[in-house]
Amino acid sequence: MTAKRFTAAHQSMTFTRRMMLVSGAQAAFGGVLIARLGYLSVAQNKHYQLLSESNRVQLIIVPPRRGWIIDRGGKPIAINRSDFRVDIIPEQLERPTETLKLLTKLLQLTPDDVDRIIRDLKAARGYQPVAVAENVPYDHYAAVTVHLPELPGVQPTRGFSRFYPAGPAVAHLVGYVGAASAKDYEKEKNPLLVTPGFKIGKDGLEKTLEPHMRGQPGGQRVELTARGKLVRELEPKPDRSGQTVQLTIDAGLQEYAARRMGDASGSIVVIDCRTGAILAFVAMPAYDPNSFSDGIGRTEWRMLSEDDHLPLLNKVTQGLYPPGSTVKPMNIVALMEMGVSPTEVVGCSGGLRVGNRVFHCWKRGGHGGVNMHRAVEQSCDVYFYEMARRHGYDGFASVARRLGLGEKFDLPVASQRFGTVPDSQWKLQKYKEKWTVADSVNSSIGQGYVLVNPLQLAVMAARLGSGNGIVPRLLANSPIKAPSLNISAKHFAVVHDAMSAVVNGNGTARSAQLQIPGVLLAGKTGTAQVRVITAGERAGGVLSDYATPFKLRDHSLFQGFAPFDNPRYAVGCILEHSGHIVTAAPIASDTLSYLFDPAKALAKLAGLERQWGGTLAERTARRSAAYEAIGKANLAAAIRS
Repeated sequence: MTAKRFTAAHQSMTFTRRMMLVSGAQAAFGGVLIARLGYLSVAQNKHYQLLSESNRVQLIIVPPRRGWIIDRGGKPIAINRSDFRVDIIPEQLERPTETLKLLTKLLQLTPDDVDRIIRDLKAARGYQPVAVAENVPYDHYAAVTVHLPELPGVQPTRGFSRFYPAGPAVAHLVGYVGAASAKDYEKEKNPLLVTPGFKIGKDGLEKTLEPHMRGQPGGQRVELTARGKLVRELEPKPDRSGQTVQLTIDAGLQEYAARRMGDASGSIVVIDCRTGAILAFVAMPAYDPNSFSDGIGRTEWRMLSEDDHLPLLNKVTQGLYPPGSTVKPMNIVALMEMGVSPTEVVGCSGGLRVGNRVFHCWKRGGHGGVNMHRAVEQSCDVYFYEMARRHGYDGFASVARRLGLGEKFDLPVASQRFGTVPDSQWKLQKYKEKWTVADSVNSSIGQGYVLVNPLQLAVMAARLGSGNGIVPRLLANSPIKAPSLNISAKHFAVVHDAMSAVVNGNGTARSAQLQIPGVLLAGKTGTAQVRVITAGERAGGVLSDYATPFKLRDHSLFQGFAPFDNPRYAVGCILEHSGHIVTAAPIASDTLSYLFDPAKALAKLAGLERQWGGTLAERTARRSAAYEAIGKANLAAAIRS
């Protein structure tokens, strides 16, 4: 009996304890739940409110307007101008087939355009627009606007496109813009890059200055339903335009130099001898950057790519050439630095034998007795052959580097090929061979291993003219103090007199005289061979330039500065494979004349362009139209077949 009572009491106590434990656990769980609900509703209220808002409100990115590029006087070089575009909002599109048919008719879309739009619509996500057409003519834009009731989901808008007023004259300087590639997007993972209508710099300054030019995007906030349908548009966030970049370039001079080049292949650079400011940076022939920014056709791209005059190459910094006789003024500086007297005479009989090889002077009969001044004025090769044989070339190379050859400059350009200033150590490292007398002789007249780009040629002229180590620059408001060259001013005075005689005396560049009262140009011509002339050809008569294929003709070069007695501007000009058909000296001279008398220079240019059959812009437009006609003819032939 006692045991039974104990068992019942024990069971009662056990049940009560279990109830207390369960109740306690329930109370604890309830407390945790209440605390969590309180935390979510109070402490995390803002976080979840934002998440809810993002489900309800979507941001459509508005591309920023690109920063302008202006010249030293504020004249526009690259700007934005209003244009029209048509997009499709996928979530609002109700009748895709009928809509595309009508848009094809109104906008004159090509089959390729339609295929691209269909692919983009299939891949479209959210409320982001799909581009239908850019740079739409106003009459087409107006036609779409009139038919909007029949085109639900179609959004015609007014935007901005890049425009280059000088067209091909600035192509290799500023480059162009274009839609971002998949590689560009992978690099940044920025949704702005895939926004219809947004373009980035693809070449030239547009590319290298992209961080400054891009600006900050704006946004159009729209309220959507759970199914993505538009409810209403909310207050937009304005975009912020990119920075305006001012260059040292003189836009008038840049365009003049490009036009003055005519149909020649080459480049010209003008530098301020006092500040290092680059005033003209021209490579020709060139493409029209407006065509590239709008989207160049395949046929035009192929024709430009296959052109043997290389219109897609920035020859100013990427072209490399033997400098020829343009280095002779620099070389007499080197000789004076080595202790050679300007009055020392060398006999020129028309050639110099080195071992079994004869190095010829350009004048077959020779120049007779030649001192330093006359060697530059008459461009006597034998004088420099003999001096290089006596003194070696390493001393020449040292001065060449101080005057800018072989130097890479700190400029906002995509790439520079900085050529070669050879010497004995360079050859030993590169070819594991010793330097020879023949190497010295060849290099002394700017042939052999010596290679320069046109920018270096202009820098050499500016340093010879100023006597200072001027540093070229493209961006305004960033002056660089010119370091000392540690070369005697007396040596530069000898050079100035000799270079003036080349143009204004009995030298090789009399055709380059400036027709500006009181202003004399000092300079030096050069002819750089691109092929070896055999002894048999020399004996029988060298082929004329007209009888020689383009790629086998010599290059024509000129470097100089003006005014001769107080150098202000320096120029370097190289014409590829022009031989003596078109020479660099008159082009360089006319370009400098623009800085002293623009009206007179333009009047002369107008006469030349009448002979050439139109201005640079007109000739470029005709060429583009011809390419387009070829493309249409090929397309028609493909359709017929």
